[in-house]
Amino acid sequence: MAMAVFSPTGRHRVAVLARQTLLPIELGIVHQLFGQARAGATAEGEPLYEVVTCALRPGDVRTDGDFTVTVAHGPEALAEADTVIVLSSHEDYVQSAPGLAPPLAEALARIRPGTRTASICTGAFVLASAGLLDGRDATTHWRWTDRFAELFPQVRLDPEVLYTDAGDVLTSAGCAAGIDLCLHMIRRDHGTAVAGDVARRAVVPPHREGGQAQYIRRPVPDPAVSATSAAREWALRHLAEPITLDRLAAHEAMSVRHFTRRFRDEVGTTPMNWLIRQRVELARELMEQSDLPVDQVAARTGLGTAANLRKHFHDALGTSPSTYRSTFRGTPRRTAHGTPGGAGRGGG
Repeated sequence: MAMAVFSPTGRHRVAVLARQTLLPIELGIVHQLFGQARAGATAEGEPLYEVVTCALRPGDVRTDGDFTVTVAHGPEALAEADTVIVLSSHEDYVQSAPGLAPPLAEALARIRPGTRTASICTGAFVLASAGLLDGRDATTHWRWTDRFAELFPQVRLDPEVLYTDAGDVLTSAGCAAGIDLCLHMIRRDHGTAVAGDVARRAVVPPHREGGQAQYIRRPVPDPAVSATSAAREWALRHLAEPITLDRLAAHEAMSVRHFTRRFRDEVGTTPMNWLIRQRVELARELMEQSDLPVDQVAARTGLGTAANLRKHFHDALGTSPSTYRSTFRGTPRRTAHGTPGGAGRGGG
C-alpha cells in the first residue's frame, strides 16, 4: 500500500474529481461534510481533512444549472490524495461503451495504488470502466442500474442499496446517498462521535446503513394511515429491554403482519433488522465513549450477552468490540488513507 502524501497541514487530503456537466450538490456535499470534521468532535477542534477540487484541466466546469464552477487544480491533485471521490457527470448518462476517454484514463492513472477511491451516483461508471470494480460489490443510481449491469457484467452490482464499501473502493447511489457515503467514511476514519458531530451541524441523519433500500415505496407516510414512527421512537428509548414484533405493533395498534409491511414500506428493511442496527450503533457509541465492559455494553443495548454483541458487531463492522474501542477511544493520528488499525468494514 502506498504511503499517505499528507498535505502541508498534515491532514488527510480528499481530492474531488469534477467533470463537465457536474451536479453542484454533489460537490457541495463532499466539501461540507469532510470540511466540518473536527478532532474531538467539537467546533474548536483541528480540521481532520483538506478537500481540494480538481478537473481534467483547470478552468470552468459546466454544471447542470445556469452557472459554471471555476476549478483551480488539474489532475495532478489526484496523485497527492489520500482519498479520491469521483462525482457524476452528464457524460455517464449517455455513455454507450465502457471505455474511458484518454484524458480521463490518464487522469485516473495518476492515482497512487492503494488510494481510497469512491464514487457518487453514476461516478461508478468511471470506476467500473477503469477496472476498479471488477469482482467487487458496487451500486449506482437506481435509474441507471440496468445500463450499468449491461456494460459491466464483471461487477457485482447491487441495485437496491445506498452505498457499498469494498475497503479501498466505495460507491453510492444518488446524490443524497453521497451524504451517507461521506459520513460512513468519516465514521470509519474517526468514529461515531466525529461523524455524529458533522451530521448534527449539517442537519442530516447521522447514520443510514449502506444496505438500506435506495428507493422506499412510501417514504412520506400517508396522513390518513397510521405510520410506524411512534414505535421506532419508543424502541430507541427502550433498547435495553426485550422488544418483540408484538410490542412494536401494539404501539401502532396494528396487527404484526400489517405493521411489518408498513415498516418495510417506510424504512426499507424489517423491524428486527432495523432494531439490531440501532443496538449496534448504540454499542459503538458506548465502546467509544465509556469504559464499560463488553458484557455491560451488551446488556445496555439489548444484545444480551457479550458473545451476541461480538457476533452482531463483527457482522456489521467487520471487527471486534475491543479492537473497535482501542481504535476509536480518542482521536489517534490516522494512517495512510485514514484507516486506523484496520477497523471498519473492509479495513481500507
